[in-house]
Amino acid sequence: MHKDIESYNAAQPAEDAAICAELAQQIDKGLPDAESKIWHAHPVWFLEGNPVAGYSKLKTGIRLMFWSGADFEEALLTPGTGKFKDASITYASKDQVKAKDLKRWLKKARDIQWDYKNLVKRKGKLERLK
Repeated sequence: MHKDIESYNAAQPAEDAAICAELAQQIDKGLPDAESKIWHAHPVWFLEGNPVAGYSKLKTGIRLMFWSGADFEEALLTPGTGKFKDASITYASKDQVKAKDLKRWLKKARDIQWDYKNLVKRKGKLERLK
């Protein structure tokens, strides 16, 4: 795990830190070839420079987001505002994190991708990569 992500996780309150550590471990396991770093103040995993998964602290818990998750067709993931293709789930405790679901979503994160890496270059227009 990237040292900055370890620091981010450690800086969270105890229950949130446990959720973050579990998510980071599972994401690293599910996306072993991904680059991970703190991006816009939150842990994010990238495949070939394209953001695919990450999490952040909300008042209600830890939100796990998939940049292309709206196309995963997963009932547990809530689509974002509609402007982009993101979807997320929020966890209030570590026991809510289900490895089976996360493994399936991470496979979809690899197989279903929209090109966020070139979003600015394309003036806000998303194109499907996979």
